[in-house]
Amino acid sequence: MTAIKHALQRDIFTPNDERLLGIVNVCKAGKKKKNCFLCATVTTERPVQVKVVKVKKSDKGDFYKRQQTWELRDLMEVDAKDASKENPEFDLHFEKVYRWVASSAAEKNSFISCIWKLNQRYLRKKVEFVNVSSQLLEELPKAEESVPSGESQSVAGGDEDALDDYQELSAREEQDIEGMMEMCEYAVSNAEAFAEQLSRELQVLDGANIQSIMASEKQVNILMQLLDEALGEVDTIEGKLSSYEEMLQSVKEQMDQISQSNRLIQISNSNNVKLLDEIQFLVNYMDLSKGHIRALQEGDLTSPKGIEACINASEALSQCMNVALRPGHDKLAAVTQQQLLFAELRDTFARRLTNHLNNVFVHQGHDQSSTLSQHTEMSLPKHSPLHRDLLRYAKLMEWLKNTHREKYEGLSRTYVDYMSRLYEREVKDFFEVAKIKMAGTSKEAKGKFATLPRKESALKQETESLHGSSGKLTGSTSSLNKLTVQGANSRRSQSSSLLDMGNMSASDLDVADRTKFDKIFEQVLSELEPLCLAEQDFISKFFKLQQHPAVVPPLAQPEPEEVDGGTASRIPPQAEHRQSLSSEKDVVRVMMNKIFQSIETELNSLIALGDKIDSFNSLYMLVKMSHHVWTAENVDPASYLSTTLGNVLVTVKRNFDKCISAQIRQMEEVKISKKSKVGILLFVTGFEEFAELAETIFRNAERRGDLDKAYVKLIRAVFMNVEKVANESQKTPRDVVMMENFHHIFSTLSRLKISCLDAERREAKHKYTDHLQSYVINSLGQPLEKLNHFFEGVEARVAQGVREEEVSYQLAFNKQELRKVIKEYPGKEVKKGLDNLYKKVDKHLCEEESLLQVVWHSMQDEFIRQYKHFEDLIGRCYPGSGITMEFTIRDMLEYFSSIAQSH
Repeated sequence: MTAIKHALQRDIFTPNDERLLGIVNVCKAGKKKKNCFLCATVTTERPVQVKVVKVKKSDKGDFYKRQQTWELRDLMEVDAKDASKENPEFDLHFEKVYRWVASSAAEKNSFISCIWKLNQRYLRKKVEFVNVSSQLLEELPKAEESVPSGESQSVAGGDEDALDDYQELSAREEQDIEGMMEMCEYAVSNAEAFAEQLSRELQVLDGANIQSIMASEKQVNILMQLLDEALGEVDTIEGKLSSYEEMLQSVKEQMDQISQSNRLIQISNSNNVKLLDEIQFLVNYMDLSKGHIRALQEGDLTSPKGIEACINASEALSQCMNVALRPGHDKLAAVTQQQLLFAELRDTFARRLTNHLNNVFVHQGHDQSSTLSQHTEMSLPKHSPLHRDLLRYAKLMEWLKNTHREKYEGLSRTYVDYMSRLYEREVKDFFEVAKIKMAGTSKEAKGKFATLPRKESALKQETESLHGSSGKLTGSTSSLNKLTVQGANSRRSQSSSLLDMGNMSASDLDVADRTKFDKIFEQVLSELEPLCLAEQDFISKFFKLQQHPAVVPPLAQPEPEEVDGGTASRIPPQAEHRQSLSSEKDVVRVMMNKIFQSIETELNSLIALGDKIDSFNSLYMLVKMSHHVWTAENVDPASYLSTTLGNVLVTVKRNFDKCISAQIRQMEEVKISKKSKVGILLFVTGFEEFAELAETIFRNAERRGDLDKAYVKLIRAVFMNVEKVANESQKTPRDVVMMENFHHIFSTLSRLKISCLDAERREAKHKYTDHLQSYVINSLGQPLEKLNHFFEGVEARVAQGVREEEVSYQLAFNKQELRKVIKEYPGKEVKKGLDNLYKKVDKHLCEEESLLQVVWHSMQDEFIRQYKHFEDLIGRCYPGSGITMEFTIRDMLEYFSSIAQSH
């Protein structure tokens, strides 16, 4: 390293008037080992500049070159990484952090010490040193004392020890030197004379000191005499002190005896106080009053005062039993006897309370007065009086939960068991009435339409067959489900033959039935919602499942499921912990599932019945169920009501999807009559009815997205099947079927303004317009056929390159031939042809859409367009000939108008 140091000084730093003071062989941390040298240098000229230079060996030879230079004043921090262990890594914080690994820890320490000394001398401790051993920094000045000053001042080979050879003078020293130099004016010009004078003055001062020492000898003798006298006095005082010590020793012995007696008295008093405290503690915390004992043993559990007394007594008993006994108390006979008394009172009262509440639950479970068998109104009995009476025992249930877990769990099982029976009877009766009312609406509708009457018993038997099942009932009396395309006239005649009552139409009756069904279904949900919420609130309060950790009664615990041939108890602890009911809400929900286990089944059965009566009822049910689910989730997303209604909503949504699929399937299976014209297809009017009904039902619904998706499916099916029927139609032209039905679809979508079907509305308009134009062109054909063929030949000659004014010189297209063709189409013949065309169009079009005048007007425009085209060709190809048509545009307008009025 010394040879490298000298080489670097010679080759790199001496030419730049710099002196190398410290060097370390390093490489960058975490990268490939590319060694370089970090050098600490100072300039030889003032002002002194201190630098850290990175030197690297050149790739092209053995010489070194300067790669990067930093000013020491830019160095903010030196981090040695570890002050206690030898570690070759260190960081230098300039404008960014440079991480280095030295070849050895000794080299790193030497380089850091050099930086420290340069910092102390030139930067006034500006640089911060982190994780550097304080011992290393303290030893640095000691290492410098042994270096001769001459060597430290060498430019070429000096090192960092030269930094401390020079010491600055203090202010006092500067003042003394200046004063001395002022006294000797020649001090600056003649330093040798000044030094000789200083030497003479120093000799004078030494002599004076010696004389002063010799003069003070007499005083020393006097001082020695005084010291001898003082020693004599000290011996006298020591004798007196010895006598005094003997006297105090006897006093000390007497005081020790007195202190021992006092200590024994204090110990006795302390023991008495502690004993009194222990006795007072046991008396205060383990004594139960006679009134509390009497309440626990024979207190009245039926009256409010008796219940309040029992609550106070149970709380006092819990305090006595849960008192934290101090060490040794359990060995006292009185304490043991009192604990046995408390345990006996606890067991006695727990047994009395359990028996009483069991009787209450059993009585309520067997109570038949609240069933719906005698009720005609569709409403569920209210259990608020029972809840109010039982909530008086809530604190006693909490006491039982904390003291007798088995009895608490037994009461939970009993309550759930008997209340589930009670609610099952009430819910079944309630849904039975709802089904009878719901099915009764369908029976009335069928009776009014002259269908066979059905006896109420048979109807009840049918509803009973539906009871308890969530089967996939199909079939509907919905007008859209009954659609069979047999022509608009046949549908109207069939509907009119069914009506045998007043002025009420079938659609009016459908709306009335559906409205009544909607009210019944809403009433069912409105009755169930407060019932479930009230019961859940009661369970939470009565069984104290709100403030304490969850306790899962055995009844509420789900049965262990089979998992890979074993039960859930064999699952690893982590998985078992995840599967366990961890919150009190889970406990409440499981208990609610047991109590109201029939609600979801009954709801599914009711939904199936409603879907069977009319598949459009699924729209009402979807809206109502979505609203109630949304309301329940806002109250408590994890509640039993929210979960149950959410499950039922899935069934309703599935029925809704099945309803849409059934409509699409019936569209695909439609058959048309070969003998009558098609007109407006029944599934097109059926879609109109569906959309009108759906918009009325879903006006403010939460699940509008479901309807929009159904709209898109239905309208695409309508489009596809309209084209299918149009292609299969034999009696009615394809363009007429497409034109009329798409015009009806466009009118319906424009009237209802369904935003999700804007694209389909524009498509329907486009299809209607295209097929109207196509029908007009195809039906109109070529009313002036020969004239049209003549001018087609003229246009062909012009296209072949013949000039327009030279066409009249062609033999087949001269003026005589043109006059001959024009004479074949007088106004009378044209009017006759148009009259036949009107009759043909009237035969094709249906009366429902009233498109005859629209089509006739379009034909008029097309005919006029052809007329103008012929006149234009005559003017361009036969200029100046004076040839004109046998009739004018005014004549044509009169023909079209008179034909339309005559029909």
